[in-house]
Amino acid sequence: MKSPQTNRIRLIIGVFLLIAVIAVPFLPSMQKYLAIPNEMVTFHNQSPIEMPDLGANVDVEAASGHIQAIDTSVFSATKPGNSQLMYEVGGFPIKKVDLSVMEDLRIIPGGQSIGVQLNTQGVLVVGHHLISGGEAEASSPGEEANIQVGDIITKINGETIEEMEDVKPLVEEAGKNNENLQVTIKRQNETISTELEPVLDKKANQYKIGLYIRDSAAGIGTMTFYHPESKKYGALGHVISDMDTNKPIQIDDGSIVRSTVTSIEKGNNGTPGEKQAKFSMKDNEIGTITKNSPFGIFGELNEQISNGEYNKPLPIALSHEVKEGPAKILTVVEGEEVEEFEVEIVSSVPQKFPATKGMVVQITDQELLQKTGGIVQGMSGSPIIQDGKVIGAVTHVFVNDPTSGYGVHIEWMLQEAGVDIYGENKKAS
Repeated sequence: MKSPQTNRIRLIIGVFLLIAVIAVPFLPSMQKYLAIPNEMVTFHNQSPIEMPDLGANVDVEAASGHIQAIDTSVFSATKPGNSQLMYEVGGFPIKKVDLSVMEDLRIIPGGQSIGVQLNTQGVLVVGHHLISGGEAEASSPGEEANIQVGDIITKINGETIEEMEDVKPLVEEAGKNNENLQVTIKRQNETISTELEPVLDKKANQYKIGLYIRDSAAGIGTMTFYHPESKKYGALGHVISDMDTNKPIQIDDGSIVRSTVTSIEKGNNGTPGEKQAKFSMKDNEIGTITKNSPFGIFGELNEQISNGEYNKPLPIALSHEVKEGPAKILTVVEGEEVEEFEVEIVSSVPQKFPATKGMVVQITDQELLQKTGGIVQGMSGSPIIQDGKVIGAVTHVFVNDPTSGYGVHIEWMLQEAGVDIYGENKKAS
């Protein structure tokens, strides 16, 4: 049987070991070790690769000719490819870092105010209305046929529906012939067929189906980037949703034109501000819209457009390269002039997979705060530049603090645009 003194010694040793286990992660050297990633992605011909320095007793060695040492923990990429960095103590490896060096990629930042028009696939149902057909109680044939707000009518009686004008003659013909309409609708990823009977509106003397529909949507936003080699662009940084249904608009096509900011409605706590702008879709189209995604709108430009600030391509920063600290945004607050304003990256998440909320951005520029109160509607898509690199775009304002909002990393916008970022090199995961 163990003596009380032996048990006491064991208890003391156990307490000391527990304290050591808890304390080790907080030691400066261990914190540096834990900060070393398992995988890294960077670009050729861009800024040096800085690795955490674990001290004089730890060497960092490059395992191939793709990279070369500048200092004890600073390296440069000599050519694209996959490589490794190895931390060693006395010649024994303690940590391996897989490194992917990609071809240099540069884009032209935007900042221009743009007018946007989206044309939907078919016609979008945005509401129901009642029709008084005489003695019978007023009803909505569309609602009775289980056609819901947010549905897209793609076909009627087998005929493709592209715009609102396609619907009326089919409704009139079916009503006069006392026939039902065979309607095909798209509801999210599901295709549904239904049947409805037009009702004669006694007051208007027209056959109607009790649905409010729309075939296009328009608004303003900000250009984020232009990729000269592919002519692809990205803008807005967030999806465009229908104002009535609050659902993302599924587009068939669309176009963008130049826009002129006429005034600013300043934002206050609880009320987001807004850019007032004018544009005409009759003006010369400067680009097409082929995608409306959670990361913005994308397509191709017909011509390169100037922002007056940065007209030469800049490198980009991947999500893990973005740092907390000062940065700049490009946006328009009056007319068509793109201006540069100071912001602060409050936080940034090194994302391994695409996500829309990658950064928290705070407006610090007093001139911009004076003019707008912070981030306002219409500013979405304003490119963010840090240390000479495009790092992302402003997307959403915090309603209770209009000086701050979210940003999306440029990495994901380029991926959505179809710009080849990684080439043959894999993304860190």
